Amino acid sequence: MNSQAELAKVERCFQARQAEALMEAGLGLRDPARFDLRGRLSFGEDCVFDINVVVSGEVHLGKGVSVGPNCQIIDSEIGNGVEIRANSVVEGVKIADHCAIGPFARLRPGTVLNAGARVGNFVETKNTTLGEDSKANHLAYVGDATVGQRVNIGAGVITCNYDGANKHPTVIEDDAFVGSNSALVAPVTVGKGATVGAGSAVSRDVPPGQLALTRAEQQVRSGWQRPKKEKKN
Repeated sequence: MNSQAELAKVERCFQARQAEALMEAGLGLRDPARFDLRGRLSFGEDCVFDINVVVSGEVHLGKGVSVGPNCQIIDSEIGNGVEIRANSVVEGVKIADHCAIGPFARLRPGTVLNAGARVGNFVETKNTTLGEDSKANHLAYVGDATVGQRVNIGAGVITCNYDGANKHPTVIEDDAFVGSNSALVAPVTVGKGATVGAGSAVSRDVPPGQLALTRAEQQVRSGWQRPKKEKKN
């Protein structure tokens, strides 16, 4: 090999051989020409990869895993019946059976998803455990957190885990509900069955079964007129 072009040709030949061997072993590849393995992959029965999937490091898949297009999986353990939807990045994580990830999700190192957990579109996790059947379906950041079972984390929720010098933990206990556009300022605990109302910034622990609200009171001004554009001559 005397150029980058020749190196790329050799790499494509190598990847084609790997893809053929994996398919012979039972892996479903929608297009073997658009798959890269840059490490080692083990898998159970009935696993299927769509186009442009890149697997790096040490990756272990259970049975019936479905990976959508344009996904990257790095150094991860993935259980049975997991669905990883399009354009997701999964790195250094452990995912139990029957979880759903993505589309457009990013699971960073230290993430653990227990059975039936869901991480949806534009959600990022880091160093976080999500309990059984818990979900963060939209536009959330959950970092340095321990989340119990059957927890609902609404759209736009963030755990404020970094104070500029140190990281701090957030605990969300079983059956809690965190409303949309809320900020949990760590260290903080949301108790079992508690509710955080939408738009709240929570910096103190929420007792079990209680409702926490920090929004300002809504005001309605009668007689207010919306500004109008002046007409140009």
